Amino acid sequence: MATRFLCFLWVLGIAIFIGGGVRGSLAAIYAGRFIAGLGVGQTPVVGPVYISEVAPASIRGLCVTFFSGSVYIGIVLAYFTNYGCAVNLDEHGYNRWVVPTSLHIIMAGIIFILSFLQLESPRFLVKQKRPRDAAVVMAHLRKQPVDGKYVTAEIARIQEALDRELEATQGVGWLGQVKEMFFDPANLYRLYLTTMVQLLSQWSGAGSITLYAPDLFKILGIVGSEEGLLVTAVFGIVKLVAALVCALFLVDVIGRKRSLLLGIALQAISVIYVASFLTAIPQLGVDEGFVLPEADRGASRGAIAMIYLSGCGWALGWNSMQYLLTAELFPLRIRALATSWAMTLHFANQYGNSRAVPVMLLPVSKHGISPSGTFWCFAAVTLLGGFWVWFSVPETGGRSLESMDRLFDLPWYQIGRRGNRHAEEQDLAHEEKERTIVDKESIVHKREKTETIDF
Repeated sequence: MATRFLCFLWVLGIAIFIGGGVRGSLAAIYAGRFIAGLGVGQTPVVGPVYISEVAPASIRGLCVTFFSGSVYIGIVLAYFTNYGCAVNLDEHGYNRWVVPTSLHIIMAGIIFILSFLQLESPRFLVKQKRPRDAAVVMAHLRKQPVDGKYVTAEIARIQEALDRELEATQGVGWLGQVKEMFFDPANLYRLYLTTMVQLLSQWSGAGSITLYAPDLFKILGIVGSEEGLLVTAVFGIVKLVAALVCALFLVDVIGRKRSLLLGIALQAISVIYVASFLTAIPQLGVDEGFVLPEADRGASRGAIAMIYLSGCGWALGWNSMQYLLTAELFPLRIRALATSWAMTLHFANQYGNSRAVPVMLLPVSKHGISPSGTFWCFAAVTLLGGFWVWFSVPETGGRSLESMDRLFDLPWYQIGRRGNRHAEEQDLAHEEKERTIVDKESIVHKREKTETIDF
């Protein structure tokens, strides 16, 4: 239902936007963008949460990372649509902007239709006190019998985790969820992780590089608007491929934390090179009449290649993990609320960064920090983010959503470096305890059976 509602808002907003643009109504344009934003803004909450709740732990990273990678499918379509319209359509006609904008309606329509094939999350059904329906859905998703051992055990784990959460709830209703999110130490640390992920990822500059790619490529030496759009479209393909590589070969193989650190390392190398190049040739992006000397063309192409590499790093690291970590860290009862908090921060920082970067790129004489200063700023935030991930972020790969609590039993300064090892020790102790209980029950059952036979 949430998926269909967001699609409705999405289409309604875009329809108002297009109608306002055709009629020349600025108020309708703003209203349409706002309503469409209310719909689109729900997708990074509904999508990752749903996927993380229905996917098995062994491939949860792959599935959620495919979601984050699908963003680049939209980016590639948008880039090439803009390029095709710039080449083939009259620059003064309505179709030049109506055709690219109509892609929103097509995508929202496809999602709306496919939502009728979507099953409800088993964890949501358990939360709604419908365990039998949850078992039916789980059996369908796992291709197992409804009353089979696997489905029964997984539903029991979900129910047990939810019961523990409800027992520990500090209040009732939504107020109780807010108190649980902000006043429980383990949840507060998770909130700290998701907040810092959004802050450091957005201000590392990769989102603005995507948004202002044509302008940045122009600063680095690409001339001609059509050439700039084509280079930008290729940039989108590079990021899409990198996201798919991360989903298929990294996130569930080497783990979330190592994938994130690898992406940050690539991003740091890239922005440091670009910052150094712009420092060596300070006229770029500052002096409008400056022509790049032929001797520096090779370094310019290297800087453009580094922009592509930064896109790979972003897709492998921050962009994939900002959705995945947010969706899988929190307990079931507050997962949707906490993810909404994280995505609100995501869009707030994205908006702030998108507004700040054009000013940052201005020369110092115009109250900016220049292109070189902007990329040095990106480099500093990226390096800070790498250190923070190493120190603060625990490894969550391969762990069921119900066992995440074990990562946060340690003091806050040990969670990032020792949380996973501590959780694995607790897993072994829990399994040993369950095995002992099963063995005792088996011995009692055999004894009772023997006494019955003797009798």
